[in-house]
Amino acid sequence: MKLLPRLLLLAVLAAGQLRAQPAPATPSRGPAAQILLAPAGIERMLAAARAADDERLAATMAADPARLDAIFSDELRYAHSSGKVDSKASYITSLVSRSTVYESFDYQERNFKVAGPGIVLMTGRVVIHAGNDGQKGIIDLNYLAVWREENGRWRFLAWQSCRNPPPAKP
Repeated sequence: MKLLPRLLLLAVLAAGQLRAQPAPATPSRGPAAQILLAPAGIERMLAAARAADDERLAATMAADPARLDAIFSDELRYAHSSGKVDSKASYITSLVSRSTVYESFDYQERNFKVAGPGIVLMTGRVVIHAGNDGQKGIIDLNYLAVWREENGRWRFLAWQSCRNPPPAKP
């Protein structure tokens, strides 16, 4: 089995476990992390993944191809809430060409959980102000993202999201 399908399966299984447990007040270390890593190593991984995600957001809004290339894994699989799936190359192209423009990311919830050595899952909810081919909109999403340490750098490996329904009208 190739590495990416294994990682996505691991992410799906871990996400199922996340739903069954109440949300922790502090970053979760996860059972795999508790067995495989020392607490200081876990905290370093979580902090590094959080910093890498901050850089991903900045690079995405700036549509900077060099920064995007550096933060995205060569194996990136970006599954949009619309069902469209991008590779690293196609996603960078859409950002740099400005056919997709992200104006802001407002995390309602952003949790990081160590899934094992060199793998951090990011889950939560985000409200995104974006435009696609000139149409601006606000997208309220739940998401699962996978960060992987590659040659000493944290790289964005996968994103899967779904839209939240609009609030009920009174």
